Amino acid sequence: MDWTSIYLNTSDLNVFILGTGEVATRRANKFLDHGANVRLAGNNLSHELEHKGAVLCSTGDVDKLVEWSDLVVIASGDEAMCNHVCEIAEGKLVNRADFPQKGDVIVPTSFSIGDVEISIFTGGKSPLMARQLRKKIQSIITEEDILEIELQDYARSILKETVSDQKDRRDYLYSIFEDENINGYIETGQIDEAKSYINDLIRGLE
Repeated sequence: MDWTSIYLNTSDLNVFILGTGEVATRRANKFLDHGANVRLAGNNLSHELEHKGAVLCSTGDVDKLVEWSDLVVIASGDEAMCNHVCEIAEGKLVNRADFPQKGDVIVPTSFSIGDVEISIFTGGKSPLMARQLRKKIQSIITEEDILEIELQDYARSILKETVSDQKDRRDYLYSIFEDENINGYIETGQIDEAKSYINDLIRGLE
């Protein structure tokens, strides 16, 4: 499988979506929620997408829309139009909802818990199983896991100021992860107390 998972900064990215149906709407919501500028070509636009700033355009303007865009999403039932847009989108990033393997970008099923986002990709073999795996993963991530991420981020920021060696910083982070006192604070939701403890622990290294 020649696909590599990456995360793309979509802030102010220009995204053109061919289509306004269910899949196109789902794609539009995802990109709008992550700061992109979105224009769709199709018949109608939901009030939700309008409220988020999406713009509805005519299918007669697809050539101009492709030129405007950084990323082209093809999510229409009009096969001839889909093929036309794909042909003129040379040099652009292309996501094809109809034939994902023919595009350059896959938009996988994903979900967020706190600051954690998890994406699942089955290589196009089974979107249904991707959704099922998503449910399983969601069921095992706890609030304590999310708090641990926050504390690890807090500890890393202090360690970068006090410990120059990256390997040493990593060892300290493992020690903090396994510290029973910190785990106790996490279990009781005492995040401020945990941060204070971590601060004292790390500052004591100076």
